[in-house]
Amino acid sequence: MPHHAIVGARVRSAGRTGPVAEPSGPVTGSVPTETAAPSDLLLAEGAPGARRRLAPTGPGLRWAADLAGRPNAVARRARDLSTELGRIAIGRSARAPGQRDRRFTDEAWRTNPVLRRILQAYLAADGTVHGLLDDAHLGWRDHTRLEFAVDNLIAALAPSNNPFISPTAWKALVDSRGTSVVRGLRNLVTDLAAAPRVPTTVRPDAFEVGVDLALTPGRVVLRTATFELIQYTPRTPTVRTRPLLVVPPVINKYYIADLAPGRSLVEYLVRGRQQVFMISWRNPDARHRDWGADVYGQAILDALDAALTVTGADVGTVLGFCSGGTLQSMALATLQQRGELADKVAGFALAVCVLDQARAGVAGAFLDATTAAAATAVSARRGYLDGRTLAEVFAWLRPDDLIWNYWVNNYLQGKDPAPFDILFWNADTTRMTGALHHDLLDLALRNALVRSGDASMLGEPVDLSAITTDGYVVAGGADHISPWQACYRSAQLFGGCMRFVLSASGHIAALVNPPTNFKATYQVSADLHAEPAAWQGATPLTQGSWWPDYLSWLSERSGPDRDAPDALGGAGLTPLDPAPGVYVLDR
Repeated sequence: MPHHAIVGARVRSAGRTGPVAEPSGPVTGSVPTETAAPSDLLLAEGAPGARRRLAPTGPGLRWAADLAGRPNAVARRARDLSTELGRIAIGRSARAPGQRDRRFTDEAWRTNPVLRRILQAYLAADGTVHGLLDDAHLGWRDHTRLEFAVDNLIAALAPSNNPFISPTAWKALVDSRGTSVVRGLRNLVTDLAAAPRVPTTVRPDAFEVGVDLALTPGRVVLRTATFELIQYTPRTPTVRTRPLLVVPPVINKYYIADLAPGRSLVEYLVRGRQQVFMISWRNPDARHRDWGADVYGQAILDALDAALTVTGADVGTVLGFCSGGTLQSMALATLQQRGELADKVAGFALAVCVLDQARAGVAGAFLDATTAAAATAVSARRGYLDGRTLAEVFAWLRPDDLIWNYWVNNYLQGKDPAPFDILFWNADTTRMTGALHHDLLDLALRNALVRSGDASMLGEPVDLSAITTDGYVVAGGADHISPWQACYRSAQLFGGCMRFVLSASGHIAALVNPPTNFKATYQVSADLHAEPAAWQGATPLTQGSWWPDYLSWLSERSGPDRDAPDALGGAGLTPLDPAPGVYVLDR
């Protein structure tokens, strides 16, 4: 599957136009806040079920009532549609899918007169339905929920998904002498047999952790009930004095930062003379139901103390990804309240991490106290939130890329999906404890981190504005999980000198963005006083990956060089299993 299919999220289907929030500016592919969903809020989406998400009855009735009061607008849309259908029928319509719409790349959609007319009628109807949605005067919550439902319905009805119409399906049938149908039915039955009941995006045996992925050499130097701490082997004669602790997400495995060689951020930083330590979270089960935010916050502090002990450094730096960044920020606030932050941390970084949940997009439109209570009741009863539930939610946020693209490949063509390391990591789901699920949902529902003292960790009030340590924040311009505008507002919550980087990438490609990606671009500035759109419009575009910029920023806060250690561990911490450790292998 092409790389852009993974990192992008189409706001409007090809052939439609319309106003969107947050102008895109120099970084292409920006996703409006209203169509993205911070990951914390998505934690509530396992409870409502597909019917409530895809068939929002209340908003639908209010939409119908509003349009009933606007007969002129409805008549105008109907007239325009009938006129366009007339042009399509006589072959005079110029309507065509957008250049980036990969659903209709087969030449038959343009050369076959029947298929061309079917496609044009579909695009015309698509534009009309979305036009009627734009005409209605609905509140943000109703509009967002309806747009989500409409987008999914129209994506499902695309003629490219119809096995009796799709030229791709017919060509596969002819070329395989009918075996594509047998293979497709087999793939469909297999996918429906177990959660998440969506098309498989990568075969479970496509990669092996420790063999194909997570290959940067190192050893586990600390194992607790909650996490393993991996120390990576230096690859240079000298290293920076101060260690870097990486805090991965708590709803995915850590090796998103250590994919295949050449695509590993950890490998890049180690070769940049950094002493890197990685938290590998345990995949919890029902026994760990009571592990809440305090348990994970204490784990981060314990891992930082261990890294400082092993290296003998005065202070260190930390880098938190997504939900790991949320917990890291709260842990730093705890150190600040205790008067210990300056003695332990010289700088921190956050990647695709949302702390300010205002204007929270699709998930925010569905999230309310009732939904949150239902979601936490499910995880409390079971003891954990099943990561496969979240995988289904994430897939329906991008139906063209993660549902219908694989519907065509797996079922209509009867093919196995192509191996792709990012999708393998995405499918290698983990569980979340019931207590942590409750705590993160509570933070999101109350947007508690934007106000001093509204949240607490380990008995200390959280005040992000009191953290004056230098910070570095990375966001993805095409991120459908953590909207970059929300990441930008989150950076403004801190009291220190903040450097904000906007990568022209999605949620994952903003992280997996090695310097060998010559198409990469980013914007960077330490002046965060403007609103997001103004900042984006005023900040120049830089060619290349942000990794070298981060390494330069990190090196300035990592102390002088010293000889690389002869062995890993030390100061009472004995090396255990080689990287990637054992916790990451637990499914």
